[in-house]
Amino acid sequence: MKSALRDAVLSALVALGLFLPMIGLKTNSGAHGLYLTFRPVPVALAVAAVFVGRLLLLAWRGRSRAAARHANRAFAERLTRAGKYVAPLLLIVALAVPLSGDRYYLDLGILVMTYVMLGWGLNIVVGLAGLLDLGYVAFYAVGAYSYAIISTTYGLGFWTCLPIAGILAAIWGIMLGFPVLRLRGDYLAIVTLAFGEIIRIVITNWVSLTNGPNGISGIPRPTLFGLKFTPAGGPGSFSDFFHLPPSPTWRAVYLYYVILALALLTNWVTLRLRRLPLGRAWEALREDEVACRSLGINVTVTKLTAFAIGALFGGFAGAFFATRQAFVSPESFTFIESAIVLSIVVLGGLGSQLGVALAALVMIGGFEVFRALAEYRMLVFGGALVLIMVLRPRGLVAGRTPTVALGRKREISAELVAQGRG
Repeated sequence: MKSALRDAVLSALVALGLFLPMIGLKTNSGAHGLYLTFRPVPVALAVAAVFVGRLLLLAWRGRSRAAARHANRAFAERLTRAGKYVAPLLLIVALAVPLSGDRYYLDLGILVMTYVMLGWGLNIVVGLAGLLDLGYVAFYAVGAYSYAIISTTYGLGFWTCLPIAGILAAIWGIMLGFPVLRLRGDYLAIVTLAFGEIIRIVITNWVSLTNGPNGISGIPRPTLFGLKFTPAGGPGSFSDFFHLPPSPTWRAVYLYYVILALALLTNWVTLRLRRLPLGRAWEALREDEVACRSLGINVTVTKLTAFAIGALFGGFAGAFFATRQAFVSPESFTFIESAIVLSIVVLGGLGSQLGVALAALVMIGGFEVFRALAEYRMLVFGGALVLIMVLRPRGLVAGRTPTVALGRKREISAELVAQGRG
């Protein structure tokens, strides 16, 4: 107890040093310029929260390892049982979002579903194959620019360019996979991070192809069997064909269902692949590459397929992003995008499809919920993420259900599963 109190006091002192200038001092404008005001109450509350939180954390970690593993397995099994009902419920809610008729919820749903699809694509590389990829935004950018260039140059539609964009992104995924076949851990992460930056720099400087920093505008919108979603209606439009009042909301509804279908396709393919020998080879590679080689598994093909299939879905998401925005530029494909997608995968639980969907809903949708808190929303949101990672350090859904088992499948505790270090 004495050691825990000493640790909590030290943590509170560190918090005092950090929060004193950040929270305690506030600039205000006056008649003679800016002046500082001191706010002791917020500082005291923040320091007290750190002190109490550190004590609770030490008490939480004071459990025996066996007891913690048993509790985590029981919690994972409950989550698995609940997932049988949560997943259909989430699907029903996702299908019903356009029924609200609110454009704000439609745009937010499109954004969340885009990150869900990106998270599921990266989950193949990081969660299943155990290859730490920090440059996933590169495939997102390749898909977006492939669609933008092909559609504006040759006049092809969205559904024609979508598979082309995905295939081109998959080819770039294979090109990334070859140089990193012998790399693991931090070295793999650094190379993939560099790959993402190389793609962004190439897009910025290859002006003759990508229009450089100015980006590409006038990207064609998707159509429904040739019917255009024009706000004013008119002959050949969606609203005219179905005798509906012209509205820009129809395009948003259509885009929402398109990204929902693409995300569900990503989920379905991933679940099917996990049951195939390829998916089991990915999981074996994640657990132990040396043991994987000793079993006769071709590690080269296993890694390349993980990069290629993950990049394929990233390219699909990039093509959708381009047609939704009708404009792409290098500023949309920075490292922060890769960091957000990787955070979604880690927060949800590496290898968990349901966990990734919940994490995307929490991170992207939750950020919008806290928008009303103005300047405090980043503090609240960051604190919530820290709390989740303290209580569930291996993600919201950290357990694993074995793909193949003799007899009844039992949930595997997160402490017994490798988390993907390349």
